[in-house]
Amino acid sequence: MAMYLIGDVQGCDEALQRLLDKIGFSASRDRLVVLGDLVNRGPNSLAVLRRLMALGDAACSLLGNHDLHLLAVAHRRRTRHHHDTLDDLLDAPDAPALLDWLRHQRMACFEQGCLMVHAGVLPSWTAAQTMALAGEVEAVLRGPHLADFLHHMYGNQPAQWSEALSGHARLRVIVNALTRLRFCSAEGVMEFESKEGAGSAPPGYWPWFDVPGRRTAEVTVAFGHWSTLGWLNRPDLISLDTGCVWGGCLSACRLGATPAERELIQVKCPQTRKPGA
Repeated sequence: MAMYLIGDVQGCDEALQRLLDKIGFSASRDRLVVLGDLVNRGPNSLAVLRRLMALGDAACSLLGNHDLHLLAVAHRRRTRHHHDTLDDLLDAPDAPALLDWLRHQRMACFEQGCLMVHAGVLPSWTAAQTMALAGEVEAVLRGPHLADFLHHMYGNQPAQWSEALSGHARLRVIVNALTRLRFCSAEGVMEFESKEGAGSAPPGYWPWFDVPGRRTAEVTVAFGHWSTLGWLNRPDLISLDTGCVWGGCLSACRLGATPAERELIQVKCPQTRKPGA
């Protein structure tokens, strides 16, 4: 069995099909983890969800910020942005089934010694704690209070994790770390304005994965979300958002026993959005 990780698809179904064909993916033989932001900005989010849902247990799809935005729009807890490309999906006859499938997807996944999230992990969290906190959000997403959760999900505060947090504030910090994080301070205070590469950290902040003493440094963390960061392959890190929707590539990583044995497979993507648009 081969295990493949794929970065942000963002509605680019044609590229996803070409990438799966290129790696020769077989749902009966292989394992696939898509690292969030399945939908939006690209031209065919509807086809992406249909494709991934059809893969069944062969695929694990993580939830990114755009996927949560889709759920919030569908439940009338967020207005559609003028640049959203979700209308076809929301108006599709099978939209209720697709949205129900989406709410049952994962916030984090841990397999083959690899912790997988959409965006990042706070430096004070262990891998086991990250999975437990992700499970708290997953339980609410799948439960009867989904709409209330989506209504209170947005906001930048609290900006720092504390075990004493409860209710909506606790869930908001978990969601922000797992789906929005790029930079944070050594104390784990999150910063959400900076979106350029790792070298653009504001004073007093680090890329979350370079904070000294990060407690997930003993495992490999794989993530997407950060297209200006691009492909990174370190013993403790795999970064896989290579800007498909911006005219970059859609990337897959075939896991190996060592970083040197990891294989990067890419397909070139047409530009469907201009940066800053």
